[in-house]
Amino acid sequence: MTTVETVDSGELRGFLHRPTASPVATLALTHGAGSDCDTVLLRAVAEGFADAGIQVLRFDLAFRVRKPKGPPHPSRAGEDRAGIADVVAMLCEDYPTPGPVLLGGHSYGGRQASMAAAANPSLADGLLLLSYPLHPPKKPEKLRTEHLPELNTPTAVVHGSKDEFATTDEMAAALALVPATTRLVEFDGARHDLSVTRFPVVEKTVAAVLELFELRGSFARTR
Repeated sequence: MTTVETVDSGELRGFLHRPTASPVATLALTHGAGSDCDTVLLRAVAEGFADAGIQVLRFDLAFRVRKPKGPPHPSRAGEDRAGIADVVAMLCEDYPTPGPVLLGGHSYGGRQASMAAAANPSLADGLLLLSYPLHPPKKPEKLRTEHLPELNTPTAVVHGSKDEFATTDEMAAALALVPATTRLVEFDGARHDLSVTRFPVVEKTVAAVLELFELRGSFARTR
């Protein structure tokens, strides 16, 4: 059985999922603009990775630590990215593993994680983006792709074909801008919430990450 520990140090708030055996990697996982780290999606994904031997910290972004409700303010997005970097540093120091350190998030959280990784390629060994918000709904001209050509971190993207924030073709075109290795996992009929009760999101997401980062074997972290 995996275990779950509450983590609350003031600026860091979340839950640490520990595998039964020694973890082969660590994943820092965060939430979207309208929620916190205790969503059905993040809980299910974290449990799935822990069952597969990956330690997971699902954590609240800085804006959610400041206020229990409401969306983030665009002018303070930099604080969310700085908070993400702080969480990754804490994981490496307090909960080290022999394998890679991965970083991921749902929607807004994934976007901020990818922007942080583009600005600092040494931040994480890989990215997991759940429902990346490529553009606002019904505004395909407002693409959020400026940082993608600078993203040198291998990235797995999980996408629903009925996601209003991007079509599958739009997502594939955006990933073509990324110079690093990418993997697109699509669920036909899924929406932005990636319903884990309707689609095998956990199983296929875990399998894609294990394959992309070769985690069935040993992965010695070198940096």
